[in-house]
Amino acid sequence: MPTPAEQEATMIANLEAQTDRPLADWIEIVRASGLAKHSQRVALLKAEHGLGHGYANLIVHRAADDVGDLVAAQYAGAKEKLRPVYEAIVDAARSFGEVEIAPKKAYVSLRRAKQFALVQPSTASRVDLGLNLRDVEPDGRLEAAGSFNAMVSHRVRLGILEDVDADVVEWLRLAWHRAV
Repeated sequence: MPTPAEQEATMIANLEAQTDRPLADWIEIVRASGLAKHSQRVALLKAEHGLGHGYANLIVHRAADDVGDLVAAQYAGAKEKLRPVYEAIVDAARSFGEVEIAPKKAYVSLRRAKQFALVQPSTASRVDLGLNLRDVEPDGRLEAAGSFNAMVSHRVRLGILEDVDADVVEWLRLAWHRAV
């Protein structure tokens, strides 16, 4: 099975072959439109350029600010001191093998074949690590996600780098292994 990165590369190649335009041209069209919302940008590409939803969504994601900029924005200002917690989680996940890092406006999704975790600086003093561990009973620090985020089953609250301990890495590893 191809990795998410390989799937994206295939989509980009197919987009360029079918439209005779490179991805960079499509990104420029989106950025020049003046539209800010993701859904508006997708609608523009579909209505005015006849693209399918998958291609339009890919282009709009690529037209968004650079991945590093999205993460930097999440950890700006009062949340800056939480950046090492984020980095430790991402480093641990990458140590398991293939991981797609997919920043959104408010959190970063960690994916393999499917999402297995998300990292969100929820407050100025806490990062929430959401994990997909559907059949694992919540216990202690490994809480039920509750209303935190419907994309995950569990949450771990992390305030300092030392909170990313062996237990957290093991829960993350378990979620990564199951995301196939």
